[in-house]
Amino acid sequence: MSYSESSSRPKRILPVIVISQFAGTSLWFAGNAVLPGLQETMHIGPEALGWMTSSIQLGFITGTLVFAWLALPDRFSPRLIFLACSLVGGLFNLGILAAGSLTSILALRFLCGLCLAGIYPVGMKIAAGWYREGLGRAIGYLVGALVAGSALPFLVRSIGGDAPWQWAIISVSSICAGGGVLMALLVPDGPYHRQTPGIQKGAVRQAFASKLFRASVFGYFGHMWELYTLYTFTPAILALYFANHSLGFDNAFWSFCVIGAGALGCIGGGIISVRRGSASVAIVQLFASGLCCLALPIMMQTSPIVFLSFMVFWGIVVVGDSPQFSALNAQTAPQELVGSSLTVATSIGFALTIASIEIVSALSRFIGLEWLLFALVVGPAFGLLSMRPLLSINTSLGARDSGWVDRGTQ
Repeated sequence: MSYSESSSRPKRILPVIVISQFAGTSLWFAGNAVLPGLQETMHIGPEALGWMTSSIQLGFITGTLVFAWLALPDRFSPRLIFLACSLVGGLFNLGILAAGSLTSILALRFLCGLCLAGIYPVGMKIAAGWYREGLGRAIGYLVGALVAGSALPFLVRSIGGDAPWQWAIISVSSICAGGGVLMALLVPDGPYHRQTPGIQKGAVRQAFASKLFRASVFGYFGHMWELYTLYTFTPAILALYFANHSLGFDNAFWSFCVIGAGALGCIGGGIISVRRGSASVAIVQLFASGLCCLALPIMMQTSPIVFLSFMVFWGIVVVGDSPQFSALNAQTAPQELVGSSLTVATSIGFALTIASIEIVSALSRFIGLEWLLFALVVGPAFGLLSMRPLLSINTSLGARDSGWVDRGTQ
């Protein structure tokens, strides 16, 4: 990082962006965290577990495409978009308190997903406005904030103890809104904020004509097949283990630990990639998470300390490769089509999460949960096979990836 860039940027910028991102993305699993309370209050069946996540994923996909097509973060101040989406998203989340049916809850989760499209990718764009060199490492922190923010509702639910589930919804909505206000007040638009086009005709065909881009994005697709399905079923896996071993452990707290641990993988992977390259870090973590899919049935029979350590490790590696795929996709896409290429790749990746969640949910009626997640290993296996061409290049997070964040690829 050049002296002039670092000396001219206020020191508060990155910490505030990270905190705001953490607060805003707490919306992601707010519905999942209070699902036991909703099921008890509204007599909702177990099928709601998959639908709760799929609805917000679908909203995020839709929102990402709309934001990209209209080029909203380029036509308006991204920090004001971040503020608006944080405030409105918090209100939609609060709407769960007045919802009278599962259908209305799922509709509200969809709307929260729309708002997240103006929080997570736009937060990345705000960072790009302040960083040219060293952006890749900053992105590692931001994706780590996304992961920790996604886990936050489980911690809030755990801290609440016997308090009504409504308390968690109110707390998460307040935190989300506060993050937007913090961003608007303390982070002005950066000196590198620039306009980029929306989706361009023919961009997908041109991007996928690149062998290296295909290798990177197919690896990303394999990563996404596993990621959100594991997050969705983590509370159920923990509950099954605790029940089988007659343990009274706090499920919400340990769900937070497993999901939130991914922040360590994102930050640590970003640091290691500076020397080892993004491709190497992504491959190692994707391979490790694939092994975890296969090891789950064995680990379900181990002692609590071994099992919980395993689950936390899985939480670290299942998402630690995410910033590296962001960098790889940006570096291998045609540079004149980076924004459009990454937008489409993001949408496809999140669409795959819906397919994975719904398939695993359907299979759960016939297969024990500890064996069910074998289905997730298909993703890492496909991704690893697809990434072989990347072994011949040495990509690292650094100045070259400064343009990718206009669309985000988590």
